[in-house]
Amino acid sequence: MDLEARSLQPNVKAVLLAKLREYKSDLNNLKSEHKRLASANSNQAARDDLLESGMADAMSVSANQRGRLMMSTERLNESSDRIKESRRTMLETEELGVSILQDLHQQRQSLLHANDTNK
Repeated sequence: MDLEARSLQPNVKAVLLAKLREYKSDLNNLKSEHKRLASANSNQAARDDLLESGMADAMSVSANQRGRLMMSTERLNESSDRIKESRRTMLETEELGVSILQDLHQQRQSLLHANDTNK
């Protein structure tokens, strides 16, 4: 286009060359804006990919933590059950011990009474 405009008559040539310079300037501005937007879009895409992978990692970590929490809760429940069972056994043993002590006390009283009657 530039060569064609230069080969024309001087009065038309000046107008066309001015328009040509204006169009080239507009084209360069559009190219730079396109690069800027493409760069911003690629940065945004990279950012989105990073965030998505971060969310996937977070979900994986969350699932892992949830699994550990469930295992810990299960162990806690088992320990609570063992403590309840131990407490029940302790109370039974205490009750048995009290019963034995009462029997021994009665036997002692019987022996002392028998001893007193033999004297």
